Amino acid sequence: MKNEFLITAPAKINLGLKVLPKREDGFHAIESIFSTISLCDELIIKVLPGKNECFVECDSMRLPLQNTINLTCVAFRKFVDKDLLKMHVYIKKCIPSGGGLGGGSSDAASFLFALNEMCNTKFTKEQFYKVASLVGSDVFFFIDCKLNNSSCAIVTGRGEVIQPIHKRKDLHFLMVFPGVHSSTKEAYSLVDEFYESGKKMEYPSLDKLESIYNGSILDWNFVNTFTSVISEKYSKIKYAILDLKKNGALYTDMSGSGSTVFGVFLSDCDLKNARNALSSSWNVCTCS
Repeated sequence: MKNEFLITAPAKINLGLKVLPKREDGFHAIESIFSTISLCDELIIKVLPGKNECFVECDSMRLPLQNTINLTCVAFRKFVDKDLLKMHVYIKKCIPSGGGLGGGSSDAASFLFALNEMCNTKFTKEQFYKVASLVGSDVFFFIDCKLNNSSCAIVTGRGEVIQPIHKRKDLHFLMVFPGVHSSTKEAYSLVDEFYESGKKMEYPSLDKLESIYNGSILDWNFVNTFTSVISEKYSKIKYAILDLKKNGALYTDMSGSGSTVFGVFLSDCDLKNARNALSSSWNVCTCS
């Protein structure tokens, strides 16, 4: 068996994200289109002498002890009747932490597939999903991408109901990183307060999401529940959206629970012009 594995973990964006009021089990159901983008983390896994230990290191941040890699390792062991190898996992972080781009969940899914190969466990989809349920709701999508060789889907439930759809190839994204951090816990708390106040939002119906996605971007009416509640607290998000609109983005929104904001372009020339205009004021990158 190889002693070193190099794997990639793609980011995702949300095109619309309807968050429903909290369920009795404490989770929120969602309705969204998830799409992977070309921004990726890299994971280098080295096998060391020994058993059942996993050391995780990141090049750009200090990870908490309960990070998604260690959580995946613990969850994986619940479903295999064997010792695991001793491993060192080094993460080259390109997906910003706390950006609403699913970086930690994608890292977890890619690591889980590496574990499955290293241990020759030949997991079924059900087993992959059982591990995902113990790590994080976005992990389901990234697992499904790998199992079905897909990269775009309508996602419902708490994130575990996934309907793959054809990914458009004509879209270019300009990502803006406002430099503020809103935790997932805080974001959902603000949404709960929004619903408890009696306020409502208008969303496109679930059965129309795919046809809207495939239609003209100028007609996109996707809505992210988090955008209004998070941007009220962190004004930089609001300004980033406005700057993208001013510089030719056909559609703009925040991804996930934030704080990354993205603009959609059809022309590579328009994308580059917007990037050049915004790069002096914002931390930006282009993706497809």
